[in-house]
Amino acid sequence: MPHPVMFSDDDFGLAELRGLALGFPEAFEKVSWGRPVFGAPKMFAMYGGNMKADGGMLAFPHSVLVKVDDSDRKALEQDDRFYVPAYMGPFGWMGLDLTAAEVDWDEVKELLDASFRMTASKKLVKQLDER
Repeated sequence: MPHPVMFSDDDFGLAELRGLALGFPEAFEKVSWGRPVFGAPKMFAMYGGNMKADGGMLAFPHSVLVKVDDSDRKALEQDDRFYVPAYMGPFGWMGLDLTAAEVDWDEVKELLDASFRMTASKKLVKQLDER
């Protein structure tokens, strides 16, 4: 049974996220687990997520999930805007709640860039660097 779609195209921040994520070399969007996922070809970002809390799930429907380097993880965990997403957190992913504060889209772009570099091929990273 497929996941239900858990977003609308007019959701807060999704258009801006699409504009940034689809600017990376060979980036594409598909719907997985009911949410927009950005890959090249491996996933480097997702819109929306959940966090395990009090025996249940706490939804962050207007957030972006990115893979983060271990060296950045501690600092991000100290920032109230970030959360450890269910299922993906143990694999190095963090979520940024876009509704927790005014969004700094330059920061989001930096997070996407770092996540892309951790998941993309050397060829795609080289293409990014040559831009």
